[in-house]
Amino acid sequence: MSVFQKVQWALILGGSSGFGLATAKKLSKEGMGVCVVHRDRKGSMDTIQPEFDSIAKLGNGFLALNLDALSPEGLQETLSALKLAMGEQGRVRTLMHSIAFGNLKPIAPVSTPELKEIYGDALIEDEDMARTIYSMGTSLLTWTQGLFRAGMFASDARVFGMTSEGNEVAWRGYAAVSAAKTALEAVSRSIAVEYAPYGIRSNILQAGVTDTPALRKIPGNDEMKAHARRINPFKRLTLPEDVAGMVFLLSQDEAAWVNGTLIRVDGGERIAG
Repeated sequence: MSVFQKVQWALILGGSSGFGLATAKKLSKEGMGVCVVHRDRKGSMDTIQPEFDSIAKLGNGFLALNLDALSPEGLQETLSALKLAMGEQGRVRTLMHSIAFGNLKPIAPVSTPELKEIYGDALIEDEDMARTIYSMGTSLLTWTQGLFRAGMFASDARVFGMTSEGNEVAWRGYAAVSAAKTALEAVSRSIAVEYAPYGIRSNILQAGVTDTPALRKIPGNDEMKAHARRINPFKRLTLPEDVAGMVFLLSQDEAAWVNGTLIRVDGGERIAG
């Protein structure tokens, strides 16, 4: 028996891998229609398309859009296509922001040959910083406002953003992403308060160390994974499916009173560290 009604849809930004893809699979399996927005090269689709096909076969409604979610054109194209796919009665129950498009340049020159080999000589610039903060942070508000203006949210809707431990810890090369994550959290809190009269709840999920394509781009990620396995009470990394399960739980009617908070999905990794 499906948990969700057929007219309830999820819009997942950054849904071709990692947390987004796992959540698309879980929500579709539980009866929700799913729209995935992603940005991938043609060569990557050989791996991604079978995943999408498996979701579509569940028969609850599926739409995949390979476009720039950070452009006004991408937003409008998505809203138009999703409105058509959902039909007149369809509404967005869940909006998940899982965009991983950030600059990992350091802010100061590195001082050793080992670090120079990893980072080179380039330092982050204002444009890199601003682009990252928008991409991984404040674009959550852009999409929330866009869906709201289009009248596409359900009467009881849920908005989710993904943060990380870098919201408080200073990792070399992570300054732009760290700024984006703190901006994301601030925006989510404001959405939780100002959109509450319209039935929209907004929360942030902080996963533990997870072996995703985004993590693999961070210098030193092997050490991060080894440390997480060592200290985690369950002696394993967080899985994308762990996060997908939390999005599923918080999208249900019974979770309507959870709003404006940050929830750690890490098996106790944070408190054990």
